[in-house]
Amino acid sequence: MQFSQPRTLSELLAQADTQAPAPERHLWLIHLLNWLRQPGPPSPYTPGDWPDPVEYSPWPVRRLRHLLDVLEQRPQDRLHISALLRHTLSRLDATGLLADYGFAPRQGFLSELAERMRLVCLPGTPQTNDLGELFHLLLSRSDDMAWLSALDPATVERMVALCSTPKAGTNPPWQASAIESIQLLASQMRAGGLSPAMRQRMDRGLLASQPFHRVVQAAEALRDNSDLPACAQTLRDVLHACCTAADSVRSHLDEHGISVDLVFQVDQIHSRSRRIDVLLDTLIASPETSATALRALVLHLVQAGQERRSVRALFTQHYGLLARKVTERSAETGGHYITRDLVEYRTMLREASGGGAIIGLTTLMKFAIGAFSLPVFWFGFWAGVNYAVSFVVVQLLHLTVATKQPAMTAPTLAAKLEDVGRTDAANPAAQETIDSFVDEVAHLLRSQIAGIVGNLLLVMPVVLLAQGLMWSLTTKPLIGADSGHYVLHSLTLLGPTALFAAFTGVLLFASSLIAGWVENWFVYHRLDSAIAWNPRFITVLGPRRAQRWAHWWRHNISGLAANVSLGMMLGVIPAVCSFVGLPLEVRHVTLAAGQLAAAIGALGTGIFQQPDFWWCVAAIPVIGLLNLGVSFSLAFKVALASRGLRVQERGRLYAALGERWRKHPRSFFLPPRATPDAPGN
Repeated sequence: MQFSQPRTLSELLAQADTQAPAPERHLWLIHLLNWLRQPGPPSPYTPGDWPDPVEYSPWPVRRLRHLLDVLEQRPQDRLHISALLRHTLSRLDATGLLADYGFAPRQGFLSELAERMRLVCLPGTPQTNDLGELFHLLLSRSDDMAWLSALDPATVERMVALCSTPKAGTNPPWQASAIESIQLLASQMRAGGLSPAMRQRMDRGLLASQPFHRVVQAAEALRDNSDLPACAQTLRDVLHACCTAADSVRSHLDEHGISVDLVFQVDQIHSRSRRIDVLLDTLIASPETSATALRALVLHLVQAGQERRSVRALFTQHYGLLARKVTERSAETGGHYITRDLVEYRTMLREASGGGAIIGLTTLMKFAIGAFSLPVFWFGFWAGVNYAVSFVVVQLLHLTVATKQPAMTAPTLAAKLEDVGRTDAANPAAQETIDSFVDEVAHLLRSQIAGIVGNLLLVMPVVLLAQGLMWSLTTKPLIGADSGHYVLHSLTLLGPTALFAAFTGVLLFASSLIAGWVENWFVYHRLDSAIAWNPRFITVLGPRRAQRWAHWWRHNISGLAANVSLGMMLGVIPAVCSFVGLPLEVRHVTLAAGQLAAAIGALGTGIFQQPDFWWCVAAIPVIGLLNLGVSFSLAFKVALASRGLRVQERGRLYAALGERWRKHPRSFFLPPRATPDAPGN
C-alpha cells in the first residue's frame, strides 16, 4: 500500500489492500476521510436554503454518495472494499470508542488537564487496536459535525451495509459491543458515585434506593433479554436516579465550599449517563429508525471528542462553578462597602478617614524600612509585611481602604445584572429591575468616592503632622530631602505612573480572588467546625473560647486573606520584577498621597513653586481612577462570566444610566437627603 494521499477516487480504490498490516489499513481509512473532505465548487445556497437536500448537500456527503454509487456499479471493488472495512473493524476494540472515548481515564481535574494538553500537543498514531484512538484520527476536525449532520438515512444505511454482512435472523455485529460498553459505563458510574468524597456529600435520602448499585444490575439485564425496550426504560429510570443523587453534591458544595474535582466527577456521571442513553437508542431502534439512531451516536461521539480535546472548555466548564462561588463570597463582603443612605455615607467617610490615618503611618514606616538600605528583595519583603500588617489593622478596627472596594463590590453589582438579564423587556417588572440596577450603580459610585475622599482626608495630615513634629523636636524632618526629591521624580504624571497604577489595579483584583479562594478552601475543609469541636482545641482554649475563635475565623478569613495577599504582592512583586529586569512598580492612591505629603514636609513650602510637584498632584486622581477602574472592571467581568451571562439588554441599561445622569446627577456623588424606606429606592 502506498502512503501518499490519493487525489482521485481511482487512486484511493487502487491503494486499498485487505492483506496490508493494520497501520496501513488504518492509514487508508484516514486517506478516505481526507478524500471525502476535499473542497469542491462553492454552492450558490446556504445550508438553510437548499431547495433539494440531496443535490445541495455538503461536499463530503456528496462524495460519499458518489463512492457508494461507484462501488455498486463495480461489484468486485465493492467486495474488496467491504472486506477491507470488515477485516479492519473486526480487529479493533469497539468498547474503546463506545465506552471510553471522550471520557477522562482518571477522576481528577489536573490529570485531565495534562491529558488534554497531550492530545493537543502530541500527534496520534494509526498503529493501534483501539477504535477510539482511530476514531480520533478519522473524525477530529471542527467541521466534521456539519457534514455528518447532513447525512440522510438512506446514505447511512448504504454505508452500514458496506461495513457489515449480518446473517439473516441474527443481531447486528455491533449490538454485543454496545451492550458491553453500556455495562462498562455503568460500572464506571458506580465507581465514581460511590467514591468516599462523593458518597459523603450526597443526599442520604436519594442514596437510600441504592441507584449506583442498581445501575450495574440494570445494565447486565440487557444481555440475553428478549424485551430490550423494557430493560432500556428500567435502565433509564435508574440513570435518572443516579444523576439526581449526583446533583445533590452541588447543593452541598454551594453551602459548604466548592471542589473542582468533585464538580468534575459529577459532570463525568452526567456524561456517561448521556452516552448510555444514546447507546440505548441504537439498541432499541426499529429498522426504519436505525440509521437515524446510528447517525446520532456518531455525532455524539464526534462532539465528545471535540470537547475532550478543548483545554478552554475544561476551564470554562469546571471553573465556572468555582468562579461563581468565589465571586459570591466576595459579594457577601462587598455588600458592606456600598452605602445607600446618608447615615451609611457618613459612616463610610468616617471609616475611610480612619483607614487613611493608618495608611499615613504605613507610609512613614515604608520610608523607615528604606533607610536600612536592604537588598531589593528584602526591602520588598519587609515593605510587603508593612503593608499587610497595616491592612489587617484597618480590617480589625473596622476601617476602610478605598481601593479594596471595587473588587469586592463588583460581584454584588453583577448579581443585580443577573436579574436584569433574566427579565423580559415585555415584562412590566422589567423597568423596575433596571431601575434597581441603576440605583446600585449610583450607590456604588458615590461609595467609591466617599472611600477615596475619606482616605485622603487624613493620610496627608497624619504624615505632615509627623514631619512637623520631628522638625520641632530635632530641627530635621522625619523624611529627608533626598526621599522627597525621589517622590517627585517617581510619582510625576509625566512618567509611567499611569501604567503602574493600572498594574496595581490588577493586584487589587487578584487579592479579591485569593480572598474568595481561601474562604472557599476554609469552608470546604470545615476548619471552623474543627476549631470549635476538635478535642485538642477544646482542651487548650475551652469550649466557649473555641466557639468564639471558630466564629471569628469564619467571619474574618476572607478579609485576612485579601489584606495579607495584597500587602505582600504590593511589596514583593515589584522586587521580583526588578530582579528579572521588568521595571514594574506599584502606585496606590492612598500611599501615593502619603508619600507626596512626606515630600512636602521634607522640602518645605518652596515645593509649591516647582512644576514637578503639581505634576505629582495631577497624578493622584489618575492613580485613584486607574486603581478603582481596573480592579472593578476585572472583577465585574469575572463575576459575569461566572454566571454564564451574555447581557442582551446593554442598550437599555446604558440608556437608563444616561437618563439618571441627566435627571439626577447628584445621586452619583452624594447620598439622598432622607433615608429611603428600602434599599435601592
